[in-house]
Amino acid sequence: MKSIASIGLLILSNTFMSFAWYGHLKFKEMKWFETLGLFSIILISWGIAFFEYIFQVPANRIGFAGNGGPFTLVQLKVIQEVISISVFMIFTLLVFKTETFRTNHLIGFVFLILAVYFIFKPQ
Repeated sequence: MKSIASIGLLILSNTFMSFAWYGHLKFKEMKWFETLGLFSIILISWGIAFFEYIFQVPANRIGFAGNGGPFTLVQLKVIQEVISISVFMIFTLLVFKTETFRTNHLIGFVFLILAVYFIFKPQ
């Protein structure tokens, strides 16, 4: 159950992260945001990123073996990276319609899956 909770929180965290880090790139298309300066955009992104941390910190605390969770620190990081790139790709394809999913992206994902396999493989 801790593994599912940790992974679910990581998905939520990375959803907010994608909006905080890349969502502002779409602001210029919105009337209200088009005149904002960089500092204002940074503050808005920090506000969104706050929610990223609300989910990220508990995900790591619940998932970490040192706190009774099922994952080592390295496993937790690799899971987070795979979730991060997966959420990012979904976000990119839905929000930025000009982006395409290409063969080299698919190959990269295969290598990420292999990374997860090797990180979780017992020695």
